[in-house]
Amino acid sequence: QVQLVESGGGSVHAGGSLRLSCAASGYIFSGYCMGWFRQAPGKEDEGVAVIDNDGTTSYADSVKGRFTISQDNAKNTLYLQMNSLKPQDTAMYYCAADPTYGGSWYGCLRSFMNRDFGYWGQGTQVTVSS
Repeated sequence: QVQLVESGGGSVHAGGSLRLSCAASGYIFSGYCMGWFRQAPGKEDEGVAVIDNDGTTSYADSVKGRFTISQDNAKNTLYLQMNSLKPQDTAMYYCAADPTYGGSWYGCLRSFMNRDFGYWGQGTQVTVSS
């Protein structure tokens, strides 16, 4: 059974930093397309960042230059380092895994754009105050 468990959320002031973690279990971590998504109250969900098996990454324009997605295959853990946080980053953050992306960066990016991930965590709340 695949499980994704996020942690690391919290409340910070604008300009602060947080590092989110997503611990994966129940499957071989490497070889999956992994992503971070977020949803703020009253807003549509947004794809934040994605990483494929080879470490290729892509980011939403709203977080580019401030957030960094990474993964530690030995620890079966996905990370999202968030710096220079803004109040508009306030949201519930979710990690997700796609085991069926086909192994190509194009497939991973397509899954990210379509929110086509088979496994999702329960989310961790990030609140940024001004």
